[in-house]
Amino acid sequence: MSFECVEKQYIVLPVDRHQVRRQRLKLIVVSALVMLFAPCVKAQNEGQYTHFMFNRLSYNPAYAGSSGSISLTALYRNQWMGLTLQPTVLGEEAGTTPTNMLFSFDMPVSVLHGGLGLTVNSEKYGFHNNLNIDIDYAFRIFWGPGNLAAAIEANLYSYQFDKSNLHGSSDLSGRILDPTVTTTDPVLGGSESSFMIDFSTGLYYQVPSVYYVSLSVKNLLGSSNDDLGVKNVRTLYLMAGYEYNFPYNPSFTIKPSMLVKAAGFSAFQADVACLIDYENIFWGGLGYRWGDAFTFMGGLNFLKVMQVGIAYDLTTSRLGFGGGRSIGSAEIYLNASFQITIPKKAPSVNRNTRYLL
Repeated sequence: MSFECVEKQYIVLPVDRHQVRRQRLKLIVVSALVMLFAPCVKAQNEGQYTHFMFNRLSYNPAYAGSSGSISLTALYRNQWMGLTLQPTVLGEEAGTTPTNMLFSFDMPVSVLHGGLGLTVNSEKYGFHNNLNIDIDYAFRIFWGPGNLAAAIEANLYSYQFDKSNLHGSSDLSGRILDPTVTTTDPVLGGSESSFMIDFSTGLYYQVPSVYYVSLSVKNLLGSSNDDLGVKNVRTLYLMAGYEYNFPYNPSFTIKPSMLVKAAGFSAFQADVACLIDYENIFWGGLGYRWGDAFTFMGGLNFLKVMQVGIAYDLTTSRLGFGGGRSIGSAEIYLNASFQITIPKKAPSVNRNTRYLL
């Protein structure tokens, strides 16, 4: 065995202090971002909705009260319809494809210089049944031609996992599941549940009837539960929208919008959509979710207070097309917005008639 000694030569260069400072600042910023959005293996993310442009509150708490009206929103989504799921044992359940139900409420509160909001989102997939409740407060100021809001949100998560339909290695007869054998695996059977608390924040700027820009971070604490193996991954949401009236036909308004999600720097997703509105009565449009689906939307307004919309996603990923695969996803959207005006009390007049003798 022999060793070789290699002589190394070093060249000393003059130090640029400003460059060193810039590099240190860049390192600090990158380190902070990595710590904020550190990726995780198992994570729970926010529900996915095609009507994201009508569902801004669930993505950003700073939207609360920005419409100037009391707003009630309901959404139902059936993801990957027609997808065939094979049960582990013949004749038993195989779980469900993802279905989401959402209800949100927000209103402006002048005495708080902003607005309040509440979102309830229920999600079912496989043998999981999850529920999360978001409580929002947004502080709003007038800034330039529009208004700017900053918000804080409390997130309450409830996770439930039904293990009664799962089967372990003790059910195997050779390599085939035996439906007559009851599992003896102590981990399986029954159900497990967990409750977690987290916080979110966001900024929202809008020029009403012109454009809006939204930036938010969900799950700042990144709370987790080791028993169920779930973790609330920190997720960044960037959303924007614009309204443009055709100069030669103002009855039509074109409304492009976009939504970008970055979950822990390990998963990115982008949605783009463009709607055309006619006289604030009918609207329809197309969209695309990168690597997932083409989207088709349409709806109408009733009496200027009710709005109804439907959406269909044509799956373009490997889950779509072909026997036993998804025929797409469907979504229903409902909204009611109204204002309560309290008439000002007329000033009281006191008459004091005097007679001079």
